[in-house]
Amino acid sequence: MIQGVACEGCPPLPELASATPEPEAGFLVCPICFNARHLAEDTLVENASLGGTVPLWEWIGDEPATTFSY
Repeated sequence: MIQGVACEGCPPLPELASATPEPEAGFLVCPICFNARHLAEDTLVENASLGGTVPLWEWIGDEPATTFSY
């Protein structure tokens, strides 16, 4: 289950995750944000991995993609 502290006025993380069209595709987590919060990699959900903009653009390629930045 995805959990987190949302900013004021931001939609809750579980709501965003459930609205993702293809959650089985996985979640790419910003390593800078993740490490700044001193989180442990073993707390990531099963289909999440750390990766920044380069892996994101490599994943997107030339095809349309749905992304959200939180």
